[in-house]
Amino acid sequence: MTSHSPAQPAAVFALLLRAGTWPSWSPIDSAEIEGGGDPGALQQVGDTRVFRTGRAFSRERVVELVSDRRFGYETVGGPFRSYRGTVDLAQAPQGGTHISWSAVFTPRLPLSGRFWQWYLTRFMQRMADGLATAAPRSRGSEV
Repeated sequence: MTSHSPAQPAAVFALLLRAGTWPSWSPIDSAEIEGGGDPGALQQVGDTRVFRTGRAFSRERVVELVSDRRFGYETVGGPFRSYRGTVDLAQAPQGGTHISWSAVFTPRLPLSGRFWQWYLTRFMQRMADGLATAAPRSRGSEV
């Protein structure tokens, strides 16, 4: 899924690095850092975030950080045998940031792949659009 933000990549990346900001710009209701970490602090590779949306929750471990360019995460448990999400950021030719949010996954339940593809396509588009909109409002360049 793709979106465009008028903000610079550093501001967009700063929002991705702070799990505590996610409920303000995404469909996620709450965010915590496993082990009692500060969700407002900058996340590091290896941190596990717990997100709640309605009654559902997901545990995601940060697995890749490339400053101002890439944010990678994997789910820990849940409905997937494997799940790797990636948010790529690029300076857009017209200014601002091009956001590309994607995932590769294998569901636990056979024959549920089409459902998850349908669901995640919509969910990730909402995430990318929310991130694109929120970044100009943030003070995210202060990483």
